[in-house]
Amino acid sequence: MDEFKFEVTESESGERIDKFITGCIDSLTRSFIQKMIARERCFVNGKAVKASYRVKEDDVVSFSLPESAEPDIRAEDIPLDILYEDEDVLVVNKPKHMVVHPAPGHYGGTLVNAVMYHCRGSLSGINGVMRPGIVHRIDKDTSGSLIICKNDMAHNSIAAQLKEHSVNRIYHAIVHGVIKEEELTIDAPLGRHPKDRMKMAVVPDGKRAVTHVSVLRRFGKFTYVACRLETGRTHQIRVHMAHIGHPILGDEVYAPGRKSSVTCREGQILHAKTIGFIHPGSGKYIEFEAPLPDEFRHLLDILV
Repeated sequence: MDEFKFEVTESESGERIDKFITGCIDSLTRSFIQKMIARERCFVNGKAVKASYRVKEDDVVSFSLPESAEPDIRAEDIPLDILYEDEDVLVVNKPKHMVVHPAPGHYGGTLVNAVMYHCRGSLSGINGVMRPGIVHRIDKDTSGSLIICKNDMAHNSIAAQLKEHSVNRIYHAIVHGVIKEEELTIDAPLGRHPKDRMKMAVVPDGKRAVTHVSVLRRFGKFTYVACRLETGRTHQIRVHMAHIGHPILGDEVYAPGRKSSVTCREGQILHAKTIGFIHPGSGKYIEFEAPLPDEFRHLLDILV
C-alpha cells in the first residue's frame, strides 16, 4: 500500500483537503482523491476528515492508496497520426487534449490506450503497466511529436539519449510581446512552485533547465519562436518563457488573465515540431517533423 505524509505550510492554509492532496500528488485526479477520502484513507493529525475540511498551518496530512491488482489498461481504437513506424519505434503527432498515459482515476482515452491497440501488445514494459512504450511525455494541452518504444532495447536506447540531452527536440510557440534578440538561451533551474504545488517555477534549488530560443517572426504584440530543449523538465518551455516576460499565448497556468486581442480556445500555443534521435536498431540519426495544428496555423495567418 502506498502511503504519503505532508505537512501544511502557511501559504497552503485554508485550502480544501482534496485540493491540497491533488497539489501534493499530481498524478492523482481530484475526483479519485475525494473517493479515497470518503473511504477514510485520509487523516489529519491522526483523525479522519471529509473532503470539505480546510487544512491549517502545521497540520500533518496522511493519505494512503489501497492495495490492488494491476489496473486493467484497455487497448482502445483511437486514431493515431503516425509520423514514422518500424519494429523498434513509433513516432506520433499527439493532438491537444490527449493525456499521454493513464493515472489513478483516469484510465481511458490516453495515448497509451491508443498505442496498445495499434501495436497489439508490442511495447516496452520498462515503465510498467501504466506507461507501456512511454519513454518521455508532453503536456496534455501541448501537441506534437512523441517517441513510443516497441521493445525494451529501444526504450533503454532512447532513455539514455534523453539523459545525455542528445535527442533533438524543437518546439514552436507564439508568445506574448516582441523579443528583441534573434537568439537567446534561458538557463534557469526549475522546481515545484513554493506556493502552488500544481505549478513549476524558477527556484534557486531546482534542477538545471536550459532552453535555447530562436525568433522565427515578429508581429505587433507577439513573437513566433522555436525553442530547442537542452534539458526536458516538466513545463520547461512554458515556465522559462513566462520567466523572461514572454509567456506562451493561451497558457492559462503561467499567463492567467493575460489580456490579448487574439483569442485561444484550445490552451497554450505550443507544439513539439521536430524530434530527432539515433535509431536504436540501425544506429543512424533520424528526424521527423509534426505539422502545425490548424489553430496554430490560423493564428499565424491572422497575426500577419
